[in-house]
Amino acid sequence: MNRIKTVVLLSLLTVLLLLIGNAIGGTYGMTLAFIFAAVMNFGAWWFSDKIVLAMYRAREVAPDEAPYLHRIVEELAAQAGIPKPRVYIVPMQQPNAFATGRSPGHAAVAVTEGMLRLVDEEELKGVLAHEMAHVLNRDTLVSAVAATIAGAVMMIARWLQYLAIFGALGGRDNEGNNPIVLLIMAIVAPIAAILIQMAISRSREYMADATGAKLAGSPFGLARALKKLDAYSHRLPAEVNPATSHMFIVNPLRGGSSLSSLFSTHPPIEERIKRLVGENYATIL
Repeated sequence: MNRIKTVVLLSLLTVLLLLIGNAIGGTYGMTLAFIFAAVMNFGAWWFSDKIVLAMYRAREVAPDEAPYLHRIVEELAAQAGIPKPRVYIVPMQQPNAFATGRSPGHAAVAVTEGMLRLVDEEELKGVLAHEMAHVLNRDTLVSAVAATIAGAVMMIARWLQYLAIFGALGGRDNEGNNPIVLLIMAIVAPIAAILIQMAISRSREYMADATGAKLAGSPFGLARALKKLDAYSHRLPAEVNPATSHMFIVNPLRGGSSLSSLFSTHPPIEERIKRLVGENYATIL
């Protein structure tokens, strides 16, 4: 069901981008929007891992530098039936982790220094199993494409604002486009894009939790790690680009209001734990 939901939401994002192109330039604008999306998606598919790893100054570690980390990743990769991803450590105090890469054969998993100091081996295995699940389910590619299309929608929406303003100031529409319609589209489209992207991210997180628990052989290590990582994400600040916050296992951006939770890229930690351990939920919390 989550897979179908993801396909539908990605399709909605693409349609939203095409509608913006049509609002700007009719059929010609829609064609340009489609070409623009295709180029951006290719860039996201090919370079997303390099960009994200460089953004967070992640350092690849050899097996002799972090033998226990490589051992767990190797065991989980064998369990999942995929090639062993490259292993990175991120110089960040907040405990967190993410996976990236265009395919299981070109993947990397990264953990922060803060997480390595916080969790025990079973919890670390649960976290890495979650990230391996993202690789196995090709969530790393899906999230890169979703982020790219959403970013394109928001960028083009800014152009719409200028078109609407200049059309209104000129006392006429811009090449046949109603400036009021353009302005409404410029306001609504970015909000819709963000909500769709977040819905995609949330559905993939639930799936990765379930798959990761199976790979690890138990849901309890991941459940305990999620509780710890969520608590520390509110205590320790992290310099994270909001466009990449969906990649981390827990939301690295602080904020606990109902409004911020509505616009969160991650499901509530309590709900994730409840789905993982069921009736044992109270023992984790």
